[in-house]
Amino acid sequence: MSDVAPRDRDLVESYIDALWMERGLAENTLAAYRTDLRGFASWLAERDRDLVTATRADVLEYLAGLAASPPRSVARRLSSLRRFYQYLMRHARIAGDPCARVEAPRIGRSLPTTLSEAEVEALLEAPDLGAREGLRDRTMLELLYATGLRVSELVNLTLGQINHQQGVVRVLGKGSKERLVPLGEAALDWVERYLREGRPQLLAAGQGDVLFPSPRGGAISRQAFWYAVKRYATIADISKPISPHSLRHAFATHLLNHGADLRVVQLLLGHSDISTTQIYTHVAKERLKQLHATHHPRG
Repeated sequence: MSDVAPRDRDLVESYIDALWMERGLAENTLAAYRTDLRGFASWLAERDRDLVTATRADVLEYLAGLAASPPRSVARRLSSLRRFYQYLMRHARIAGDPCARVEAPRIGRSLPTTLSEAEVEALLEAPDLGAREGLRDRTMLELLYATGLRVSELVNLTLGQINHQQGVVRVLGKGSKERLVPLGEAALDWVERYLREGRPQLLAAGQGDVLFPSPRGGAISRQAFWYAVKRYATIADISKPISPHSLRHAFATHLLNHGADLRVVQLLLGHSDISTTQIYTHVAKERLKQLHATHHPRG
């Protein structure tokens, strides 16, 4: 792969800066846009072309070369290019949009992997409370299942975001949108126990008001918690592939299974569009079908 030309590198960075200023996107999202655009710029450089002079034929040929990639990955890259070239069009940097009339590959809407209530209970019981990080990890799992937070929201929590009197957590989500999510009595009890017995053992210099510190200082990373969840899934004898996001899925699905309103679940998850939340109604229906087939005499 060729190096990205300095002009294209500067163009991408100015676009990333604009995204951050205009939309307040998370660093992970900005990094994904940067990777997608630099990948296309590098491909163009191999053909002595650049981002400004790229044509529709270039975009089609580039996407054709990604045919072995999953359709969702190809669609994401095309989406990144579309947004970028719309930005260039708005700022009169190009005369025509090379992504115009380029169709995205069709992708099926896959149902998220979720956990049964019994599997959640087993996962919550997996951390060893006698270990140094055990109480912290148990509290994180309890909080994740009780609130449906994104893992990035969870690991970045501070002490000030927990309101013990009202039993809620104040979350700063995507696009810097703030929402209040109830903790529930069980999760609140674990938080308070962790603050008394667990967090003081983990604190190091400079950790300040981080709710879930790592032994090395600062907040525990998303990657470290991801590995912890994988380890606890093995201990709990859960064979399906899961991640911290699986508890967010379980939170939403179990609420709907027990009669929660879809709009309420949307607000709790922090979804800006209810269509994003609606996928959990399909998960809930599939679970109900399984229960009917298992327990009904004519299932």
